[in-house]
Amino acid sequence: MLTRKNKLLLLKLLSLFSVVRGYNILMIALAQYLASIYILGYDLPLREVVFDINLLFIVLSSALVIASGYIINNFYDAEKDLINKPKKSMLDRKVSQRFKLTTYFLLNLVAVVIASYVSFRAVFFFSAYIFGIWFYSHKLKKVPLLGNIVSATLAISPFFAVFVYYKNFESVIFVHAIFLFLLILAREMIKDMENMKGDLAQNYRTIPIIYGPSISKIFIGMLALLTLIPAILLIINFDVGHMNLYFISCIIFLIVFLGLLTKSSTKKHYVMLHNILKFIIVAGVFSILLIDVDLVLNRIL
Repeated sequence: MLTRKNKLLLLKLLSLFSVVRGYNILMIALAQYLASIYILGYDLPLREVVFDINLLFIVLSSALVIASGYIINNFYDAEKDLINKPKKSMLDRKVSQRFKLTTYFLLNLVAVVIASYVSFRAVFFFSAYIFGIWFYSHKLKKVPLLGNIVSATLAISPFFAVFVYYKNFESVIFVHAIFLFLLILAREMIKDMENMKGDLAQNYRTIPIIYGPSISKIFIGMLALLTLIPAILLIINFDVGHMNLYFISCIIFLIVFLGLLTKSSTKKHYVMLHNILKFIIVAGVFSILLIDVDLVLNRIL
């Protein structure tokens, strides 16, 4: 039987997990490892990749910095989230702002210390990453379009860290990166459509607030169309194994997305569109396994 004190502690831990979006961090860590095994370090023995201590430290540093980024973003968006996400905001407020800031600085410090075991370049990268997240949350988030672009760039930065570590400069990597970047950028702009009420109350200058939802939908539609280009290139010009089934599915989903976008007009519609893009991104993580279904078995043997 849990005591009242233990229940309160459990609620605070749940609140902190909600603030740092632990499920997202786990997904990014998984994506980093799968990308390392199947794409970036595909020519290395499986054991060498999986048990590479430097890769582990890069993934851990990424996870800690991302967690701290969610915390500082939550700190600056506290008032806005009360309007846009009242239920989640009430759970997040179970942890004090002071505790959030303390945790933010602690996570960043530990991330840099862990990165120092990899190399000075890793320390520089994660220090710049920490600053970039803070500057985005503090200033750039309120700048129309630039804020969206910076947010999407920060979202793919953990993969850039692994990419630099393996020094894999094949063109297929860049096409994958462009595909992911465009998807995330479209999702960021859809989120602005969802959050119009809170953004307007807090004087955020987003594209749907300044130019209206119609212009914003044109931008999002253009991004969705642009995303089709790297998807088609990855199917036709590159050997991605059975992952081509994923990209074919993405093209179908994006066409459906475009159709629904033209008819969308309420927050419920925008949430649905957001979920479609989120599903495509998450499915992409697991679809990496389709690049070569026999790869892991062959490398073990």
